[in-house]
Formats: sequence, structure tokens, C-alpha cells
Amino acid sequence: MARILIIYHSQTGHTQQMAQAVREGAKSIEGTEVTLKRATDATLDDLLECDGLAVGTPENFGYMSGMVKDFFDRTYGKEAGRVFRKPFVIFVSAGNDGTGALNSIERIALGYKFKTVFHPVIARGNITEEILEKCRELGATLAGGCAMGIY
Repeated sequence: MARILIIYHSQTGHTQQMAQAVREGAKSIEGTEVTLKRATDATLDDLLECDGLAVGTPENFGYMSGMVKDFFDRTYGKEAGRVFRKPFVIFVSAGNDGTGALNSIERIALGYKFKTVFHPVIARGNITEEILEKCRELGATLAGGCAMGIY
């Protein structure tokens, strides 16, 4: 069974909508267990126990949310080597272009040595059905690759 962890932070509800769509996509893959958690509630054990990780954030001042950064701060350390090459995807809800938030998460992912397995989804402005479908695809790709042992 593939275990997918989706962590996110949301203030307006946009990133939460995206996270729920990522979960729908991941759950569409048979034999997948999906855990959806707010970044404030996710722990190092959650990270160590999952087979694949999806991270969602709003863009705040051209950066990831402080709560997502806090998750990374709380989970990085001596255990970081245990997540080497863990499959990883990103989704961003942006009022601007989202690249600052994306770049900041990608830099942290390098420190963890996560393996990015699908292109990020960036929603600029309102959350549309097209964006939600891309999020479902993101979740299904992560879960499918983990379930088949590709990643």
C-alpha cells in the first residue's frame, strides 16, 4: 500500500480546495492511503511514514506560508537522511505569480533531497475547475508512481 501525505496551509480556503483535489486524485489510485493534514498538525513521524509527499501553500509576500516553513523547520534535522529521494510534489495558490513560494519550497526540498516527480500546480487568482483537475492529476501521479514502485 502506498501512503501519501498531503500537507498544506490555507487562510482564504484556496489552498485547502487544492489540497482536497490532490487528495481526490491520490485516492483514485487503488491501494493508496492518503493523509491530509494542515502544516501545523503534521509531524516528523508523518513525514517518515509516508511514501510520497505533496506540499501546498499560499504565496505570502512572494514566499511560502510561515506555517509550511514551520513544518520544514520542525522536521529537518538528524532524520533528514531518512527521507532521501522521497517522491515530492508542490501546489501553490498565488495572488501574484507564485514563483517565489515555489522557489523557496524547491530550495528546501534540495536540502531534504526529495525527488520532484511532477510539475507543480500554481493557481494564480481564483481556483477554477481546470486548476482542481490539475491538482487531481498531481495527486494521482504521485500516488500511482508510489503504488507501482516507480519512485
